[in-house]
Amino acid sequence: MHQTPVYYYSSTSNLTRRFAEHLTANDGRPVRDLADAEVRQSEADAPWVLLTPSYKAGNDDQVTLPAAVRAFLRSAVTRRNLVGIIGSGNRNFGRYYQAAARELAELSGRPILFEFELSGTPEDVTRCAEILGELDRALATG
Repeated sequence: MHQTPVYYYSSTSNLTRRFAEHLTANDGRPVRDLADAEVRQSEADAPWVLLTPSYKAGNDDQVTLPAAVRAFLRSAVTRRNLVGIIGSGNRNFGRYYQAAARELAELSGRPILFEFELSGTPEDVTRCAEILGELDRALATG
C-alpha cells in the first residue's frame, strides 16, 4: 500500500528530525526534510502530511511557523495536497504549546493527526505510525 510521505522541518536541536527518522524506521514511511533546499522548492503533487515544530515560546509577536515550512507552503499545489498535520512542541511554551500546528490547522482546514513533545517517546512514534497507516488506508479507498 502507498504510504503518504511526511515532510518535516527540524531546527538545529534535531528533535523533530529524530521523530521523523523513527517513523521511517518503524514502517519505512518516506520522510522529506524541508531544510533541504531542493525538497523545500519542490511541490507535493500528491497527498502529504506536515510535521512541524512550533517556535512561539511566549511572545505574541514571534513567528510560529518555521520559515522553511512557510516557503514550502507558498505553492498552491502543495497546500491543496496537504491532508494533515503532526505537531512537535515543548510544554514549557505554555499556551503556545503546539501553536504552529494548531494555527496551520485552523488556517488550512486540515486536521491535526498527532501531537508530541520534544522528540517524542517510542510509544508516540508507534501511535503516530498507526494513525498514518489509518490515513493511508482511508486515502487508498477514496
